[in-house]
Amino acid sequence: QVQLVESGGGSVQAGGSLRLSCPASGSISSINAMAWYRQTPGKQREVVASITRYERISYADSVKGRFTTSRDNAKNTVYLQMNSLKPEDAAVYYCNVIAGSRWYWGQGTQVTVSS
Repeated sequence: QVQLVESGGGSVQAGGSLRLSCPASGSISSINAMAWYRQTPGKQREVVASITRYERISYADSVKGRFTTSRDNAKNTVYLQMNSLKPEDAAVYYCNVIAGSRWYWGQGTQVTVSS
């Protein structure tokens, strides 16, 4: 089992920045990849950024150049630095971990961006 708790969400004006954090606890030795997803009402959850245990990183086209994900292996934490935020980035952001063949999710953190 892996437990995830996101933090760092909030309300910002367009052009602002937020940094999300997601510490992992539990069976952390089996983590293969960590990722950030987001979801808005009526839409499917979409992947924003991911980072594998081998530090391979990928981003959704909509956030490339603005968002940066990173891992602190000593703290078992994944981060999402979000810069130049746009109103369309507003969503509930979820931390995701793939450990073995199982997927785990955090409870989500709300990001609101006003124009």
